[in-house]
Formats: sequence, structure tokens, C-alpha cells
Amino acid sequence: MPSTWNRSPEEFHKTYLANTEAFYRVGSKSLAKELDEFVTGCALKLWSRAGSISQSHVDMANQIYSKGQEQPKWLLWSLTGSVCEDDVFLPPAFFWDLAEQDARRGSQASRTFIRMLTNILLYLAAVDDDVSFAEAEFITQCADKLGAVCDASGVAKSGRALNPMDYVSSNEPSFMDKAPGRRAEEGGTAEGKKAAAEKPAEKPDFDELMARLEELVGLESVKKDVKNLVNLMKVRKLRQENGLPVPPMSLHMVFMGNPGTGKTTVARLMAGLYAAIGVLSKGQLMEVDRSGLVAGYVGQTALKTQEAVKSALGGVLFIDEAYSLSSGGENDFGREAIETILKAMEDHRDDLIVIVAGYDKPMERFLSSNPGLESRFNKYFHFPDYKGEELLAIFKAQCGKNGYLLTAQAEQAAGEMFNALYENRDENFGNGRDVRNCFEDMIVRQSNRVAAMEDPDREALMAVLPEDLRDGEA
Repeated sequence: MPSTWNRSPEEFHKTYLANTEAFYRVGSKSLAKELDEFVTGCALKLWSRAGSISQSHVDMANQIYSKGQEQPKWLLWSLTGSVCEDDVFLPPAFFWDLAEQDARRGSQASRTFIRMLTNILLYLAAVDDDVSFAEAEFITQCADKLGAVCDASGVAKSGRALNPMDYVSSNEPSFMDKAPGRRAEEGGTAEGKKAAAEKPAEKPDFDELMARLEELVGLESVKKDVKNLVNLMKVRKLRQENGLPVPPMSLHMVFMGNPGTGKTTVARLMAGLYAAIGVLSKGQLMEVDRSGLVAGYVGQTALKTQEAVKSALGGVLFIDEAYSLSSGGENDFGREAIETILKAMEDHRDDLIVIVAGYDKPMERFLSSNPGLESRFNKYFHFPDYKGEELLAIFKAQCGKNGYLLTAQAEQAAGEMFNALYENRDENFGNGRDVRNCFEDMIVRQSNRVAAMEDPDREALMAVLPEDLRDGEA
């Protein structure tokens, strides 16, 4: 019977011990019994998404126990019954205590716990050699709910994301020895110090990128889809590293939505996230449109497109308004660009992701214009228009970043302005771009007003009044 990563259940137990012992070093060994019960419950909930339970699941469930704890004795019928009955995830009581202790001490045991649990579940999800989207979604839900407890308890967001393979193997240095920021005087092993001294150039910081994703205004469904895809990619990468087959999966994406809805920003974050987990080698974003791909003479378009692809290797080629490549008729050079891109997607499928973006309807026509396009793009992200309160949040963030402060009256006026902007939007609605225009107009009006003052102080230089948001007659 195959087991996780082609290892025996006993080997999986070593993996479990490596994770839990790492946690006990920053948490408490007294939590062992509660921890084992909680992880077992999470495994049951995870496997309920798998659709069926096999002896492989039983074998793994019987290896979920910490050092010094009694080994479980699951049978197939008892495990199957428990899976059917157990489906709701709730953070355990001991985790709330951990988060509160972290808030008081400035420690990170609860964050370490989330990483530990995520890695264990990522391994358990692959016990049947098939990780479903529902399983990846459940793992994301677990991390989100536990993270919300940390946030509610005031735990500071800090530390870097760790590669799961850095500390789940029993023959690797421990989590604490390999944790970023650990100083030599704190007792790291010689192997850990040597690895730190010889480490290659750092890849993008996973935690920082995820934090930036969370900070984006709105886009809740997009954020969720990004997290789910990242979990899926983690599992695929781990399976490849352990010599296991991975089902064919296109990594190329379609971003659909109006201008100014954050498509380029999310594409750039995804490029970095995929590099951070090892799916891409670099993680840069190469942004182009028709003018960056199509030339005016026969043969030049292919060369121009190949140059863009070359610059994007190791990262993401982001093609904005991609539908313009197919809008010029049969003899248009845009079709040559499409054929060149399709070939590059095949030739560099292991280290290039192509994201095409644009309005909903034109993008649908674009994808149906070439059979190769439809077959290579199967993940669609929809970016909705920002509502009035979201436009206001973007505006306030721009003000704060640039040293401007809305008065209470100005904030109310801005809210009314953006609500009206959203309610009266048409096909030219620019979302975030319109906010940026409003912000730039505000700066001009505010500067004109302040310049007329005799000796403005710091507060006056920062203050934004209602009249700064509209033309002078109001």
C-alpha cells in the first residue's frame, strides 16, 4: 500500500515527530496529548474532503502521536465513521492561550504552531496520491482561522516563511536551528550555522508577500484563490522533490476585470509567491501589452515576442489587454505573437507562467480565437469593481502614505464622492486609477490653498479639507 511521499507509515511518524518536537521547543511539551488529538481531528476533517478513505489513511492516522504518547489503534471502519461525523474546524482552546502568551511576551509560539500544522496537513493531504482543491482549501481555512486568533490576541506579524522541507525531515537540523534571525549565541548547530553562511541569494519573502496580499483593499475571492493555489503548488513541489508523479496542471492564468482593479499588483505578488515556494526560479514580473509584442513587419513580431519571453523566464509574463492580439483579423501580426507565446509556454512550462488580462467579454473572445489558448488557460480570476467604501479605503491609504490627513468632514465628503463615483460608473470606470486621479487633483487643490496661507505649520501642510476634494465653487 503506498504511503505519503513513498515512505512507510513509520517514516511519516518521524516526520510528525520532527514537526512537533520543533514546536515543543518554542511551546510546551505538556500540550502533547491535546496537540495529538487536535492534529488527528484536523486530519479527519481534511480527509473528509477526499471523498473516500483507504487503508493508507488508517496507516497515517496511527502515526499521529508525539514522543511519549500512546500510539492510536485506528481500524478502517472506525476511521471512516469518524471522518463522516467530523467536519467543522475550530481553533483549540490551548491555541488561544498560546496566542495570548505570545501577545504578552512578544514570542512567536502560536505562529510556529500554524506553520507546523500546515506542513503536516500538506503531507497528509497527499496520502492517497491525489490532492484535491477542496483539501487545499481546507488547509488554507485552518491557517486563516488560527491566524485570526493570533491577530485578535495582538500577536505581531513577523518572521519569514520557511520551506517545509527545511524542517520536516528527521535528518535535517531542527526548526529552531534553521529559523531566520536565530543568532549563533542562541545555540544553533554547526550544520545550521554552516548552511546559513553558505546559503544562496535569498528568494522573495513568503510571509511579507502574503501580508501584502492581505493588505490589498477588497478582492476577498481573489485572495482566497491565491492562497488555495499556493497550497496546491506547495504539494506539487514536495511531490516532485520526493519522486512522486504530479497530475498535469496548467499554471497559466486569466485575470478578468475592469482597469484599476489590482490585476497587475496581484500578478506581481503571485510571481514572488511562486518563487518563494520554489515553483519559479526568480519571481520577476515582465509586463507587456500589444505594443511590446507586435512589430510592423513580417518576422519581427516573433523576435520581439521571444525577447519578452526571455526577460520573463523564471517569472511571470503578464500580458495586459491580451485580447488586442487577436482583434486585427487573419493577417494581423498579433496572431504571430500568440503562436510564439504558445510555443514558449510549452518549451518553458517548468519555469514560465503566462497571465493574460483584460475586460471580461473581450477576454472570452480572445481565448476562443485559438484552440491552443483555451487548453492552456484553465484558472480564471475575476476582479470586481471596487465599491464606494473600498475606493475610500484606497484613497485614505494613499493619503496616509504621502503624509496627508483627512479631517472628519473631508472623510465624509470623500465617502460621498466615491459612493457617487461607484453608483454612476460606466464602461470608462477606472476603479483604482480614478482614485489616483482624485488623489492627484486633491494635492493640487490643497497645495493652492496652503500656498495662500501666511505661515502654514506642519498640521496645516498635512490637513485635507472638504474643499480640497472638489472645484472651488462648492
